Amino acid sequence: MKAEPVMDERYAFDERSFAELVIWRLRGLLPGSEHAFKYRLAFVADEVCVLRYDNEAGQGQSSPHRRKPERYVFTPSINC
Repeated sequence: MKAEPVMDERYAFDERSFAELVIWRLRGLLPGSEHAFKYRLAFVADEVCVLRYDNEAGQGQSSPHRRKPERYVFTPSINC
């Protein structure tokens, strides 16, 4: 499903942690939802994703859901 980027922001708290918010607008309703947006909100500290909420389908999870902590590949942003 084609998606239009709405927001892709990274907020640095210090040199070792940041939050990231990404939102896309879909052309139609998101399956299993009453809206046409996909999103991801993550808090990363010391390159580990400490907390992540998203409404991406997969792994038998319903939308929205919280993901377990995972390793995050750090990519420096111009805004950081």
